[in-house]
Amino acid sequence: MKAVEVARGLGTILRELPTHPVSVARALPGELRQQRKNSPWTEADFDDDWLEHLHGLLGAPWPCPEVEQVRPLLAKISELLAEKGLGTGRHTYGWYSDADLELCSAQWCAVRHLKPSTVIETGVAHGVSSRVMLEAMAKNDKGHLYSIDLPHPLRHELHDTTGAAVTEALRPRWTYLEGESRRRLPPLVQELSKQGLGKQGLGKVELFIHDSLHTAKNTLFEMEQAASAMGPGGVMLIDDIRSHDGFAVFRQRHPEYDTLLCSTADRQAGFGIAVYRQTVPS
Repeated sequence: MKAVEVARGLGTILRELPTHPVSVARALPGELRQQRKNSPWTEADFDDDWLEHLHGLLGAPWPCPEVEQVRPLLAKISELLAEKGLGTGRHTYGWYSDADLELCSAQWCAVRHLKPSTVIETGVAHGVSSRVMLEAMAKNDKGHLYSIDLPHPLRHELHDTTGAAVTEALRPRWTYLEGESRRRLPPLVQELSKQGLGKQGLGKVELFIHDSLHTAKNTLFEMEQAASAMGPGGVMLIDDIRSHDGFAVFRQRHPEYDTLLCSTADRQAGFGIAVYRQTVPS
């Protein structure tokens, strides 16, 4: 974290502490852990052709015309957020960022090709990822998105902007659950399992996206929760894997998942893909 960012962060904490002492005290340890960089990866570990290889894991054709739909959609989302006086991209939701082109491309193609009934994401911010996946579900005429998010714990003035990119027309397919994933995710997974949602063979959670608190402990917890209700063919997209070893530990624990390491074009961010390997007939 650069010195100027540290100064801004400290200033924010000092402003919020008198009015929201409990939430600041609860959030601060995780926020600090999130800043520690302990990446197990080198740049050579990342796959420049990850999008093609993702389609191979999904059994989808390549080249894929669906990829061309993402950039114009993100432009529309940026226009909507600008009309609301909001920015999009890096560090526009406090010091958090909205999903970038690469992650949105993976989300769009995963939804369009999997045609999932049930998708869970953690982390919403302005709702760019949520909007992208809901638009893809609308094209599929199928699916429901459950989004879990703890609004910015140290910038309470941003709470009204959470999910601002999601239009009213898309909200019938969207359930927003406010709170920490550690509290909200387990009962959601259990409830979905009781309802028996999901395609046969895919399990109850067909697509899971982690974009909440980026610590090894939280990332691994969320992935294990999703894995408990995911069957062959299910997909996980895990953002910001460069800063900790959570994704690496999951990969070691679960050899039944094929994985890809994906970098953004500017090499600043990176995300992981884990696809539960399809059962091979004997």
